[in-house]
Amino acid sequence: MTTKDEMPDQDAQTSPAPANARRGGKFKARFVAISWRDVAVSFGPIVLVALVGLWLAVYFIRPAPPKTLTIVSGPKNTNFWNVAEKYRQILARDGVTLRNLESDGSLDNLNKLMDDKIDVDVGFVQGGLATDAATASLVSLGSVAYVPVSVFYHTAETVDSLDDLRGKRVAVGMPGSGARVLALALLKSNGIVPGGPTALLDMGGDEAAQALVSGKIDAAFLMGDSASPPTMGRLLRTPNIRLVDFSQSDAYSRRFEYLNELKLPMGVFDFGRNIPPHDIHLIAPTAELLARDDLHPALSDLLIEAAKEVHGKASVLQKAGEFPAPLEHEYRISDDATRYYKSGKSFVYRLMPFWLASLVDRTLVLLLPIILLLIPTFKLVPMLYGWRIKSRIYKWYGVLIALERGIATSTGNEEEDRAQMLEQLDRIEESVNRLKMPLAFADQFYVLREHIGFVRNRLLQKQG
Repeated sequence: MTTKDEMPDQDAQTSPAPANARRGGKFKARFVAISWRDVAVSFGPIVLVALVGLWLAVYFIRPAPPKTLTIVSGPKNTNFWNVAEKYRQILARDGVTLRNLESDGSLDNLNKLMDDKIDVDVGFVQGGLATDAATASLVSLGSVAYVPVSVFYHTAETVDSLDDLRGKRVAVGMPGSGARVLALALLKSNGIVPGGPTALLDMGGDEAAQALVSGKIDAAFLMGDSASPPTMGRLLRTPNIRLVDFSQSDAYSRRFEYLNELKLPMGVFDFGRNIPPHDIHLIAPTAELLARDDLHPALSDLLIEAAKEVHGKASVLQKAGEFPAPLEHEYRISDDATRYYKSGKSFVYRLMPFWLASLVDRTLVLLLPIILLLIPTFKLVPMLYGWRIKSRIYKWYGVLIALERGIATSTGNEEEDRAQMLEQLDRIEESVNRLKMPLAFADQFYVLREHIGFVRNRLLQKQG
């Protein structure tokens, strides 16, 4: 852009040119190492790009992770309630407060997670309970444990299929429990439904186990705390109580996406008495740690870290390091969990305390896109700066060419025309000499001065 002092002075157009202007001009070029004004103007596009990049980063990057998290677990003092308490102690090391919300079990946990009016972030949910709405709005941070379908029966006959329970008295769990939902689904696949010849009783937990031992019922579906390894071992030591060995376990795991085939090794509960006396095949969904899809990535990492510490040990039902695991059944594994299972915690979270790593991580994510935008943009600065300086020189070349053409086409009073052209040439030279020119462009400046002299010589030769 041309400044006022670079344009021909309007007053000079009507006043005679100074005498010494025709001898080379009375103004000297103002050479500088660099024109800071031109640099500032050249940096304008970069500043604009940086501001746009900053706005986009602030808009799309998640805020700092909250310091309070709510998990819905189960009834107080049950297995998953106790697990949530362990999570709470682990997360407290990093300054995150975990609220442990009691519930009636897996189905209640799922309903609370889906209810936006309830302040819940994560929860334990047994497989086999999913609905379309749940799978659309919730994500899994991974499976944390097997929840075996343990069907104990009181009879001298061997039962290796659920169809063998037809016409029996069977406890299927309490209304609203996850165990009941799964038990009814499995029985239905064998043609056993409520209202038929098989008595499906609303009974679960210790009540069902005691009724089975006393002979009041023939079989009972026991899951979760009702079928913990100590409880299973105690029932198998009870005379006339046996555990269904699912001969079709492989088929169940293929027909129901949330079921896994599980094997209890012979003698695992009692080596001396060899209980069980042979390998027993079970079917088992997994308990998954579900979260709402807006869970902060940093908190996702902390929860999986806690799950590794709590669930990673070997037990009767699992091998060491088997859980947590990204087993995708009914719910998709979250992107953050997938990233964690592949590469673990990010670099900054491995080296720094959680609060500091969170700050550094967000800062890096904020700055990196801007830096990536600025690297190619910085290469444009010399081009923009050079174009701005050269445009001043080229502007006067345009005026000079027009003047030279006027010499060639001059008609009428040649003496008067020549005098006007010389005055105009003086004004051009005067304005050129007023230019603030960086030293790097001095050669182009002096070439322009030579061309001005060339045009003046032509005018003077024509006058002579």
